[in-house]
Amino acid sequence: MSENETGKSAIWGGRFAGGPSQLMQDINASISYDKKLYRQDIAGSKAHASMLAAKGILTAQDEAAIHQGLTTIEQEINAGEFTFQESLEDIHMNVETRLSELIGDAARRLHTARSRNDQVATDLRLWLRDRIDEIDTALAHLQTALLHQAEAHAATLMPGFTHLQTAQPVTFGFHLMAYVEMIGRDRGRMRDCRARVNESPLGAAALAGTSFPIDRHMTAQTLGFARPMENAMDAVSSRDFAVEFLSTAAICATHLSRLAEEIVIWSTDRFGFISLSDAFTTGSSIMPQKRNPDAAELVRAKPGRIMGALITLLTVLKGLPLAYGKDMQEDKEPVFDAEANLMLAVTAMTGMIADMKAKPEAMAEALKAGHPTATDLADFMVRELAMPFRDAHHASGSIVALADEKGCTLEELSFDEMAAVEPRLTADVMGFLSVEGAAAARTSFGGTAPVEVLRQIAAARKNYQLS
Repeated sequence: MSENETGKSAIWGGRFAGGPSQLMQDINASISYDKKLYRQDIAGSKAHASMLAAKGILTAQDEAAIHQGLTTIEQEINAGEFTFQESLEDIHMNVETRLSELIGDAARRLHTARSRNDQVATDLRLWLRDRIDEIDTALAHLQTALLHQAEAHAATLMPGFTHLQTAQPVTFGFHLMAYVEMIGRDRGRMRDCRARVNESPLGAAALAGTSFPIDRHMTAQTLGFARPMENAMDAVSSRDFAVEFLSTAAICATHLSRLAEEIVIWSTDRFGFISLSDAFTTGSSIMPQKRNPDAAELVRAKPGRIMGALITLLTVLKGLPLAYGKDMQEDKEPVFDAEANLMLAVTAMTGMIADMKAKPEAMAEALKAGHPTATDLADFMVRELAMPFRDAHHASGSIVALADEKGCTLEELSFDEMAAVEPRLTADVMGFLSVEGAAAARTSFGGTAPVEVLRQIAAARKNYQLS
């Protein structure tokens, strides 16, 4: 910490006779990571200075000097010419100290009617608001990539799975559209979170407001916030907006991880439903034949870090009394790390989806196993023979067992063989056992029929404003 000639802290003033130990400086400093907030800190200081001047608390000359000095500091940081000092603890004191060097006493008036408590809360909200906007844009790009693949494969047949076993025939486009909807809900949660992020703590000061005649609505408007926060103590001590972001990020990362796992499965030799190019795969140091889906595997792993960030912040806040505690300095690193990893995962997934090549022949071959039209056989009995579904289910299962015994598909059984199991069947049943017919018949809203998949694609374009 910077000290004057008497050994007292330049930050703490006259309260302390000496400076802290080096160990205290090490645990107390946050500049190594909160320097990321410099743009937000400077913007908040400019808004605060303008408000103080508008209320007659600062002179116009001081306001002009502060704005000019802060602009210079931002230029220095952008150019890599600014020296961040750990002894000054955080981004706020690093900027304020440099401002004092540039403009003198006017800089020391800037902190009137505010505290580092409301300053840091304001900075983090501004930073997170911008990042949420960037994440939303990235998620929209991912939806668009999924949409384009879904449109190209609206009629490409593949097995639909439950318990990772063949269930019913679906289309590849239908499968991908499920993720378009998942990501759409992620975007909705991000927008909901942004609305609660977008409230201004500035002017709450340390915890109780200030006796100066400030205008918190003015600073909120200047910084693009929807409103100032109603309660000063809540403004400086709440981090639920960051928890909400981490929760939303964890849900989104989980969706990405599920899709990543499918990419891993689909690209294996056993499935071969898709292929990825060299851009998103790696080789082996010992096995020359290998093409490993490492990008997908890493996306699959990212929820571990993001969920960890969520638990970290919840644990920091658990049992923390109002208002501000130094514990809350631990809020930023998990948020920064989660945001960076989520953005990386979204961007990588977008690249993989755009890059992947479907293999319809392999998907069609997979439909020959697992009797995917067994449900259609049961539905035929219900619809055409007026059988109760449970009876039809039993009869269909018996016919499946016969096909297993003979080592063939349902389509390959003769009508006589099926009628021997269920005498009430008619020859019309033979037209209901193809995978093409089974998929095309599922025209219910949200179903897998190609015509319905195309409707879903058009709806998604409209609902999510996608190209």
